[in-house]
Amino acid sequence: MLTFLARRFVATLVVLLVASYIVYVLSANAGDPLASLRESTSRNKAELINMRIAQLDLNVPAPLRYFIWLGGVLSGFVGHFTLGKSVNGQNVTDMLGSAVGVTIQLLIASTLLAIVFGVLIGITSALRQYSGYDYTVTFLSFLFFSLPSFFVAVILKAYVGIAFNNYLDNPQIAPWIYVVVPLISGLIWMGILGGNARRRLMIFGIAVVATLAGVIYIGVTDWFDNPSLGPIFIAILGAALAFLVTALTTGLANKKSLYTALTVVVIGVAIYFPFQLNRAEEISFWPLVGLGILAIGVGILVGWLWGGYDRWLSARTGGITAFLVGGLILIDRFMQSWGSYSSGVTNGRPIATVGSGTPDLSSITHSFWIQGLDSFTHLLLPTISLMLISLAGYSRYSRANLLDVMNSDYIRTARAKGLNERTVVMRHAFRNSLIPLTTIVAFDFGGLLGGAIITETVFAWSGMGQLFNAALNAVDVNPLMGFFVVTGIAAVIANILADVAYSALDPRIRVSV
Repeated sequence: MLTFLARRFVATLVVLLVASYIVYVLSANAGDPLASLRESTSRNKAELINMRIAQLDLNVPAPLRYFIWLGGVLSGFVGHFTLGKSVNGQNVTDMLGSAVGVTIQLLIASTLLAIVFGVLIGITSALRQYSGYDYTVTFLSFLFFSLPSFFVAVILKAYVGIAFNNYLDNPQIAPWIYVVVPLISGLIWMGILGGNARRRLMIFGIAVVATLAGVIYIGVTDWFDNPSLGPIFIAILGAALAFLVTALTTGLANKKSLYTALTVVVIGVAIYFPFQLNRAEEISFWPLVGLGILAIGVGILVGWLWGGYDRWLSARTGGITAFLVGGLILIDRFMQSWGSYSSGVTNGRPIATVGSGTPDLSSITHSFWIQGLDSFTHLLLPTISLMLISLAGYSRYSRANLLDVMNSDYIRTARAKGLNERTVVMRHAFRNSLIPLTTIVAFDFGGLLGGAIITETVFAWSGMGQLFNAALNAVDVNPLMGFFVVTGIAAVIANILADVAYSALDPRIRVSV
């Protein structure tokens, strides 16, 4: 492993050096960074021009100026790292410090969601090949894949952000919602789960009734004004997650794992009440992470105590279920602060359409929950915009990969040995189908950075996209090179992680050779 990482580091270093040299020379010759000063009518125009020339070393030819810039980068090994200054005299490292966090936060959220939902949709459509569900998913995937990112961003901003904020002024559920939404839900679940006609009809009926009950509950309780899950819904959703996790990890025939998951749900509902008693607003992120790790540990312990023919199977099921149930409790706690955030911070328009955060929010409130809601509402639309574009491709790749794997000889052998379909799909086909998708995700990460430039412009985020656009328009080479350094390193790290993931997905692959 260490040998492999060392080789990759050396090769990556050479690639970055050559690429950075080319980008620097092309950027330096793309325009005149003194153009704005040459057009100035200021009396001290000459002095300003000379100051900028000295500041940016513009009297040195671009191919040689690159090595001055590289010297500032390499001086980081002795504690004096610098990426130079912009045309306005700002340190590029300071500019990147405020922009990188915003963009990486957006990219991580959109990438993770796109992978999870894309793989889920791809697998379900592959298992229901040539069904109505498969055709519908295929149509929607190609539709989103063909749409430009700026168009999706503008549509979301107009019809999800602005329109939903207007709806929240008087959140009344129209009569047709009680009919259309349950029917759509029934069709979706019937398409996903499939089966014979009787099974499909039963799934359709259960989904329609459950969705209708949820819509009625939302309408009766004014849920949009004061949203919450409550212990009853957490128990219902937790039980559903317990059955789902058990079915995917060990199969419902493993009673010990099922009992483990249901026990974890009971413990989660019991913990819900004392957790609600703690209204302390001074809670922070890391203590919350600690509670999450503790919850996973409790789930693993419960699985170990329940035992079974393989204790670790039950422990794994308990840990995953505990993590999901803890997430439901956390979501409910955030929901309880929605009223204060919506009316007190956003004046009734909580879905943000511009900016990456509410200005001066820390001076308004120090509540961890309200600050978390503010981050969520500002991330919502840009994340969905980037996610939809990537999700379309991931769902197509995962569907094609799974169909290819399912036709392999070792899958037919696994079925001939008498393994059930869950084991065949989850343990044999699913892992191998993820190997090509891992490569796509690694290469797509750089493409997402390019998409984030457009998305950040539409939603007025002060991230890497805004920095890149401003530097490009001003022919400001140093910020452009700062953007290149960050994106280049991020793309390289993504590819190295993909190589490491290959060996985790397929034991036959070794990264040390």
